[in-house]
Amino acid sequence: MKKFGYPKAEKLKQKKEISLLFEKGKWQTCGNLRIIFLKENLSENLQFGVSVSKRFYKKAADRNRIKRLLREAFRLNKTEFKKAFGENSSAMLFYISPTKPKHFSEIEDNFLKLCIAKKKS
Repeated sequence: MKKFGYPKAEKLKQKKEISLLFEKGKWQTCGNLRIIFLKENLSENLQFGVSVSKRFYKKAADRNRIKRLLREAFRLNKTEFKKAFGENSSAMLFYISPTKPKHFSEIEDNFLKLCIAKKKS
């Protein structure tokens, strides 16, 4: 497997798993990012999904851009994420700010702060 890949097996897509995540998951917020995660996963590997609110971003192009940036932050910092949240966890990441991120580095910094905050708790 590629070191920085984001294979299909790691994508959180099943409705059953997403609803389980919302029922039993724990929330954490850092900056403009909010994550819901569950340590015990139904599958045997890490699963990750992203979501951006239609309430804040009416245009699909804006939502898709932010989702691409969130997935890229996860893809590049997957090892930090695994250290913080576990190898076999499920997680869904949300962007909760009405202001668009100016640069990718802004999202990546918040993502790393979120991982560091989880390690400390």
